[in-house]
Amino acid sequence: MPGFYNWVILVISLIFMTGGPAAAQKKYCAIFYNIENLFDTRDDPETSDEEFLPQSTRHWTKQRFEAKIIMIYKALITACDGQFPDIIGLAEVENLWVIEQLTDKTPLNKVPYGIIHKESPDPRGIDVALLYRKDRIKPVDYEFIPVNGKGRFSFVSRDILHFTAGIENEQIHIYVNHWPSRSGGYTETKAKRNIAAGILKGNIDGLIRRDRETKILIMGDFNATADEKCFSGILLALPWPGIKNPGTLINLSTLWRNNAFGTIRNGGQWEIFDQIICSQNLLNNNDLHIDPRQSGICSFEFLLESDPTYLGKKPFRTYMGPVYHGGTSDHLPVKTYILKNIMK
Repeated sequence: MPGFYNWVILVISLIFMTGGPAAAQKKYCAIFYNIENLFDTRDDPETSDEEFLPQSTRHWTKQRFEAKIIMIYKALITACDGQFPDIIGLAEVENLWVIEQLTDKTPLNKVPYGIIHKESPDPRGIDVALLYRKDRIKPVDYEFIPVNGKGRFSFVSRDILHFTAGIENEQIHIYVNHWPSRSGGYTETKAKRNIAAGILKGNIDGLIRRDRETKILIMGDFNATADEKCFSGILLALPWPGIKNPGTLINLSTLWRNNAFGTIRNGGQWEIFDQIICSQNLLNNNDLHIDPRQSGICSFEFLLESDPTYLGKKPFRTYMGPVYHGGTSDHLPVKTYILKNIMK
């Protein structure tokens, strides 16, 4: 039997040399995308959507709508390396119907998606929404958090969507944001974004007071960069790597600053308005976690075009002013992976 014993010893030695059973990861792809005015072609008397009608100066038609949702689908699938995204945060959707067209009239219909959406008080009628794969994500709860100001800073804006997701027997709190724009001037509008940051901070603080180990993932178009007061002084989202504290928020977009692209380009200048932020305890390599190296801006060639004025590239947008341009969006999507360590 010496041959048999020698074989057993060889197998045991190989196990110790390779560290035992091979480790693997289960991956959940999460994306945020401001999809630039995804309107239907019907007039909504409750909102200012007159620009996006067939008879308007923009000549927004059924054919242009259908072309746009196919391009959005292509961007989402490419961002997740050919897989169907598990979590999709969207900004600038007009209503539930346009989201259902995206999930039903494109190849996204190959997997079951749940939709979280509510009409917001935005005067133009654009909302945030969240899609999740019902075969991989368990919906636990959701709420829409009003964003508005009073007195001197009276305004209403898009709600913040707060979705509690069950993933691998754990819960993650996901926030989808579209903070007030800079329309009217940066200085004149920054107070609105500070108010939005304070509202989000208040909701998150309530979660952390109940459980310091709460896992949090924040995504959105914030119309602000990571070093502005709304992040650094109010939301307290620290640049990577932050500090080792479970309740600390870490802004992953600070890792993307050396990228050749931002997420939006104005006057030849790239800016990172679309960001992903997470709680520090999601960056520990145990249980559910995020690897910052697998997060970033999705600067695919088909989402870009040449910039003849300022040179370089810019997002290939749907409209240039009132003129149909045929692209997908004036923003680039951002993504991250939520990872689960498993043993093969």
